[in-house]
Amino acid sequence: MSAMIEIEHMSKTFRLARRRPGLLGGLRSIINPEMRTVQAVQDISLRIEKGEMIGLVGPNGAGKSTSIKMMTGILMPTAGSLRVAGLVPIEQRRELASRIGVVFGQRTQLWWDLPLIDSLRLLRHLYRVPEERHRANLEHLREMLDLDEFIDTPVRQLSLGQRMRGDIAAALLHDPEMLYLDEPTIGLDVVAKARIREFLLHLNAERGTTVLLTTHDMDDVEMLCPRMVIIDHGRKLYDGSVSAIRERFGGERTLIAVLDPSDLDQLARRDAGEVCLQGLPVGVRQIRAEGPRVWLGFARDALPAHELVAWLGGRYRLRDVTFQEPEIEDVIRRIYEENLLLQDVQVIA
Repeated sequence: MSAMIEIEHMSKTFRLARRRPGLLGGLRSIINPEMRTVQAVQDISLRIEKGEMIGLVGPNGAGKSTSIKMMTGILMPTAGSLRVAGLVPIEQRRELASRIGVVFGQRTQLWWDLPLIDSLRLLRHLYRVPEERHRANLEHLREMLDLDEFIDTPVRQLSLGQRMRGDIAAALLHDPEMLYLDEPTIGLDVVAKARIREFLLHLNAERGTTVLLTTHDMDDVEMLCPRMVIIDHGRKLYDGSVSAIRERFGGERTLIAVLDPSDLDQLARRDAGEVCLQGLPVGVRQIRAEGPRVWLGFARDALPAHELVAWLGGRYRLRDVTFQEPEIEDVIRRIYEENLLLQDVQVIA
């Protein structure tokens, strides 16, 4: 695969005027402003191959939106180099615009008072898409995103989920190679989120469109993105698979075992009517029990999963065994709360 995005030591610094309190202070701020420096992005290097789907994750103010604005040519990096589809965004914005699509969850590129279909037709002229190609793309997007139920409705009357589907269609009418999605599911209900996720997976599989997704919704990342990049205070803290970060920082896994009811009286004692397994291996603890179903938590480095199953199978007749991984949102929260990545950023970034 060839690279869609190549970033080397990219940084972005803003100089902002600091407002002084009070009337006289406000006048002094205008006449002789005191400047402060904000480092929004710090020395980020990143390579994204064609056809990848990547989640860009971080708290508010981490530098996600600033990074996307540099990748799309809206902002110029203060330092470092950046190429998207072989182009330098800030220098070749017009050419780059025909090869990328951008969707900002809290903004729209649609005309507010026009029916959705009129916005989609007008965009053909802005992007200079040939009429036949535009017609074919619009027909495909209408079908895949179920636009027909509201395509003649003014944009201002659309629900948030409908408008988001319209914005995604608008960003894809010109067949972009690269799609940037900034919080595309923010504020959407479960059904709307599922429909957009399904479409993005189809788009990536069918057309090989490269997708960079920034989101606070960890379900988006888990369902769409095999690879995740975490940034905080403008620094890249992690770049790798979702499964690897869960493995590294996920804490306990949970084994859910369904025992044969006939074994419970003989092989387990009951405390206050609840099954309590005895003699559990080191590093394994019982979380709870409901009838013959028992939840056991175990550290990843304490005991391999297959050994725990073998231990249970040697003592109980097992009806069923399943494993439950920690939620990725809980993993990310733990990373930030415990400052885990910052302790060894050079190792994994």
